[in-house]
Amino acid sequence: MSFQRIICLLSIVASVIVFLYSLGIMTDLYDTLYTMVPYPDDPTSVRVAGAYIYYDMQGFNRNLLRCSIGLILLSCLLFITNTHNRRRYYIANHVAVVLNAVANIAVAVWAHIQIAAFKTQYLTTVDFAQLERRLSRLGTYTDSTFWFDIHWCVFIFALVVVCLLVYNMIWKMNLMKGEAELLSGAETANTGKAV
Repeated sequence: MSFQRIICLLSIVASVIVFLYSLGIMTDLYDTLYTMVPYPDDPTSVRVAGAYIYYDMQGFNRNLLRCSIGLILLSCLLFITNTHNRRRYYIANHVAVVLNAVANIAVAVWAHIQIAAFKTQYLTTVDFAQLERRLSRLGTYTDSTFWFDIHWCVFIFALVVVCLLVYNMIWKMNLMKGEAELLSGAETANTGKAV
């Protein structure tokens, strides 16, 4: 029971980490590239080649934020259905675990594909030499890909928690099946004695 309570708490923690990641992913890009595009509606107004990636990523970032909020709500569904403290799992518990697992896997795969593409765009299109010349006096220059790379840790943690949730559900199903067999065996034994 305490194991499944820990897993349900970890599910919320993983979802909150995805939420915090969605808030932080644009940090370095904002610091370095935001001022390099004086007119966001005009991609040709860039002062440094490739700087428009900051605006290209806005839609993805907005969707990732929405997905992370959805993951938090799905993690709360585990508590609403009492998955954290039920000895036996019912249909609602199975639905909550499956929804949680499918959503986390879908978001992780989608986010990884998008982030990998944006990282490649960032590394191949941004003129870092020109960017450094423009920002060296301000002290805000960075060519770090930290926020692109850290997504591995964020989503691997979320997927490990999903694996634990699914493992716990399968273990519970086997436990319930064994318990039912044991009870039917005891019932048969009692019926035989009564005859």
